[in-house]
Amino acid sequence: MTATPFATARIWVGHSVSVSVRLAGVDAPELYRPRCAAEKDRAREAKTFVEGLLGAGEVMLLDVVNDKYGGRVVARVETPDGADVGAALLEEGLAVEDGAPERWCV
Repeated sequence: MTATPFATARIWVGHSVSVSVRLAGVDAPELYRPRCAAEKDRAREAKTFVEGLLGAGEVMLLDVVNDKYGGRVVARVETPDGADVGAALLEEGLAVEDGAPERWCV
């Protein structure tokens, strides 16, 4: 899901930034530049899954690092109850581990 979601991060009392977040450790199907129709379908499924997991609630960004592309960060994302979003995507088969072969278009 390279079309990464934006998060509003509170960085200090009264200060926040909007930042694009890529999930650390996972590769998910591409929604905006898929290589095939099957990849786009899986991307929609992954997006719906993540939206259901997160709702409109707050999340915690952990192990935040700058991404190689300007304007976004790579981070682990946890829900308030401690669920790791990347791990949940892997468990559901909606992502692969970072660097593993993607099989969305076979």
